[in-house]
Amino acid sequence: MSAPAAAPAPLHLVIGEEELLVERSVRAALDAARQADPEAELRRVRVTDLTPPELAELLSPSLFAEGRVIVLEAAQDAGKEIAEAVLSYIRDPAEGVTLVLTHTGGGRGKLAKELPAALRKAGAAVAECAKLTKASDRESFVRNEVRRAGGKIDGPGLAALMETVGNDLRELAAAASQLVADTGGKVDEQAVRRYHRGRAEVAGFAVAEKAVTGDRTAALESLRWALQLGVPHVLLADALADAVRTIARVAGVGRADPFQLAGQLGMPPWKVKKALGQAQGWSPEGLAEAMGLVATLNAEVKGMAASADYAVERAVLKVAAARNRR
Repeated sequence: MSAPAAAPAPLHLVIGEEELLVERSVRAALDAARQADPEAELRRVRVTDLTPPELAELLSPSLFAEGRVIVLEAAQDAGKEIAEAVLSYIRDPAEGVTLVLTHTGGGRGKLAKELPAALRKAGAAVAECAKLTKASDRESFVRNEVRRAGGKIDGPGLAALMETVGNDLRELAAAASQLVADTGGKVDEQAVRRYHRGRAEVAGFAVAEKAVTGDRTAALESLRWALQLGVPHVLLADALADAVRTIARVAGVGRADPFQLAGQLGMPPWKVKKALGQAQGWSPEGLAEAMGLVATLNAEVKGMAASADYAVERAVLKVAAARNRR
């Protein structure tokens, strides 16, 4: 027979402002509670949305001895009455209830600032989630993420990943996990460059899709995100040209079964189907104008334009406007 699961800690303090680490720590507390009681209920609520009677009800033991995990978020914003209620509770936690407090470490009022110290004194399990502001800390984070996923990353690979993905921990964690899965565990600079090119191509097609549907605002947002990622201007221009030319080719043969058109045009059926939907909003004049715009952009991003950023943005806006022209 397997040994019974250990009783979970009744009090948890998750302190810091690094959102990914905070979320993981909350999840770890929930997982520990559910090892003891797989049916333990999760309730998450901001302290500013509670009154003391509501808090007391949340933290009261269940009549049926069911486990409960209560996450009080943003405890640094607690008012005097709620802070007092929490301080009173942690002196005598209820059986079957796991209380998790998330706290930035600061505080709006005196009692809110005292909550972390009181929880530590009460023996709470503490998860430190301070912002990772130093490059060395983020590098250690990435190495640990790769290790957790079952892989290894060398120095050049780590440098390339930090350079191409940036400082956002969620994106770094996702990239590390994906790279380990793609490479079988050995992550080097070449693997990172392949990964980044894939991200760049996805970003480029997202910009093009928004532009050819006439959504100027979304197209600009996607473009600025792509430029922040460092997507090459040539890739953005190619994606926009591909989208416009595909619509023009599909529009030129009229409506038909996508599978029949796929063979005729030498395209996958899904691409034909999407282009058929997009073509409905285009006039022949608008398409002709867009074709001229992407041809000009191709030359501009290869050295003709004084500012490639400006050239791409102007082309995206003009293609969106051509789509909306009647």
